[in-house]
Amino acid sequence: MLVLGISGLDRSMSVKKELLPGLDWREQRLVQGLDAAAALVGEDGVIAASAQERHDGNKGTGAFPADAIEACLRIAGVTLDDVDFLAHGFHYEPSAVFERDEFSRRWFRDVYRREVQLDVLRSHYPDQDWERKFVPVRHHAAHAASTYYLSGFQDATVLVADGMGEAESTSVFHGAGAELRPVRSYSTSASLGILYSVVTQYLGFLPGMDEYKVMGLAPYGDAGRYAHVVPDLLRTLDGGRIVVPVLAHDKSPTERETHRGAIRRLEELFGPARHPEAPVDQRHMDVAATVQGALEAGLLHVLDAAAQEPGRSRNLCMAGGVALNCTANGVVARGGLFDRVFVQPASGDDGTALGAALWKLRQEAPAAPTAMTMPYWGEEFGESEIEAALGGLGDGFTVSRLSEDELLARVSALIGAGKVVSWFQGRMEFGPRALGNRSILADPTSPDMRAHLNTMVKQREEFRPFAPAVLAEEAHRYFELPPEQEAMYRHMLFVTQVRPEYRDLLPSITHVDGSARVQTVDRETAPRFWRLIRRVGDDRGIPMVVNTSFNLRGQPVVRTPETAVATYARSTLDALAIGDWLVTRTSADAEARPGIRTEDATHE
Repeated sequence: MLVLGISGLDRSMSVKKELLPGLDWREQRLVQGLDAAAALVGEDGVIAASAQERHDGNKGTGAFPADAIEACLRIAGVTLDDVDFLAHGFHYEPSAVFERDEFSRRWFRDVYRREVQLDVLRSHYPDQDWERKFVPVRHHAAHAASTYYLSGFQDATVLVADGMGEAESTSVFHGAGAELRPVRSYSTSASLGILYSVVTQYLGFLPGMDEYKVMGLAPYGDAGRYAHVVPDLLRTLDGGRIVVPVLAHDKSPTERETHRGAIRRLEELFGPARHPEAPVDQRHMDVAATVQGALEAGLLHVLDAAAQEPGRSRNLCMAGGVALNCTANGVVARGGLFDRVFVQPASGDDGTALGAALWKLRQEAPAAPTAMTMPYWGEEFGESEIEAALGGLGDGFTVSRLSEDELLARVSALIGAGKVVSWFQGRMEFGPRALGNRSILADPTSPDMRAHLNTMVKQREEFRPFAPAVLAEEAHRYFELPPEQEAMYRHMLFVTQVRPEYRDLLPSITHVDGSARVQTVDRETAPRFWRLIRRVGDDRGIPMVVNTSFNLRGQPVVRTPETAVATYARSTLDALAIGDWLVTRTSADAEARPGIRTEDATHE
């Protein structure tokens, strides 16, 4: 059996613009149905998954994922005729909520209805029996399935927390064997995700995309400065209930679409909202620290109640946009409520494509969860495609084809010399994290590397931290995590502390509070990346590299060799390791010569 899953709501953005013309870009993005993606699953597991943004270049797009669908079918070597069902990670039904005003009626009529989704499908694929094949799946059920069925746990408490899905913001499920059932849900008026997103907007960042900037800014702040206003952000009640009072200030339909009422209330509490181009000052850092603390308190309160449920499991699975908050994940993992924690790496709405497919698959073919390894579910490119991309480089570059040993030695030497290397290998990752196949790599021991990467390479805010990728078997030496928990950190989704004796030695990956967002790399699941880090360790003494995504500001993570080569050529990156090829910039003397110098070490 093959089930194709999709995420996104194709008409959401266009309807928002028609309903409220003249909104700024940040307010336009306050819609459901972004992060369109496609995933193909079968009874043996995940076959392929891809985000639409990496095909059309529009970060976070909600457009119908036609390109991503075609990529999944190509990877599997099948056509839509071979697919049994297409599952969608939303399921809206008629309700009184959609009759309260014209805004709500328009959203349901033009965006949410089943018939709208069928019309979109028919416009792209008119020859399919969509009445039979199309399966809408509740948004939080899709999130829950995406994490539980890939956890390997035979039972688990499952927490889904995001902005909203249909009418829910947080949900608790219980998984046992093949069964996954809802236990508790929270309305959108108690949304931890919307709270964090509104503060992201207040701080001048892009809601629904830049929440990780607030997470990175929070350790610079003093949460105590605004402790007295926390009850306006979050109140915890008996029985695991929570209230987010600031959201009650969005009273009119326009305010509910823009959160202008909540923003006004935040300005009363914290002072003027930051303009997107204004400097970040200490007040903004303190606000970030305050909302981060509120988020963590809210999550722990919900989870504490879930942990008291009869028959509760000591295993926890998490998904939803809030589960991408690595700092909060670290707090949950250390909180003692659960023994094991699994976070699905594509926890945002792109992951509902995967989850919707898994939900329908397990309805048709029940099976207990199996443990995923790495989400290398995207496309892979062959030698001819890489060679064709390199052929368009032009002057000023040296292209060398190398054996693997020589490639790893050269890349290790470049990193050791303080160079920044873009690394394009194997199948593309699914989810927001570059996990060693579409990465930019550098030296974690360089005191100037973080500033260089932020300002010159990634062109982003100077406070943003970078993650270390470290050999799994040696991770506990440098970071405060038990040796048996290395696998939990392989997807770069948990923050932990750098051991004090190594903080000065690892300035590029140690955040201001002594923490790091660790990725552990093991030989079985990421063999070439593991061998590179092993070589770096042999050469430099520390088996670790800085690992950040291979993209520049405003650009999705690179997908194809053509994009990789073009991105490298227009950047300040020092080298590109793509397949078995290494590209470097020539010296001033070499640049005066025409053409590309090519070496082929595999034939020496």
